[in-house]
Amino acid sequence: MKKPKLLFLCTGNRARSQMAEAFLRKHAGDQFEVYSAGLEPGPIHPYVYKVMDEVGLELEGHYSKGIGDFLGQVYFGILITVCAKAEENCPIFPGLGERHFWPLEDPVAFKGTEEETLAKFRQVRDEIEERILAWLDSRKETE
Repeated sequence: MKKPKLLFLCTGNRARSQMAEAFLRKHAGDQFEVYSAGLEPGPIHPYVYKVMDEVGLELEGHYSKGIGDFLGQVYFGILITVCAKAEENCPIFPGLGERHFWPLEDPVAFKGTEEETLAKFRQVRDEIEERILAWLDSRKETE
């Protein structure tokens, strides 16, 4: 049986969608082909590497991708937008089976000291993992 293709979409593919991609691969990589992209991609924020490494997930091989890399090339069964801008400006994906909106705070936009900023990245990281685990549990209940 083919694994459904799942895309995490945010504005920049710099933090939230990258973390979500890594966590879903960790927790259910055998169930999904996991991708992430941004509407306006920029480089992955250095703190993303740091906070993900803290939980044992290296982002080796991850890089920021634009939505244009996938449109008309990859057909997704599941789309999860992780920010309001991506939700509002998301293009139409033909054949999409499920669409979810997880409004997550953008840690890249947070302003504070280095320690406060790292704490924000950790908070968002942990929230993403909790959302993924809850979503996976909810899917088991409906099977």
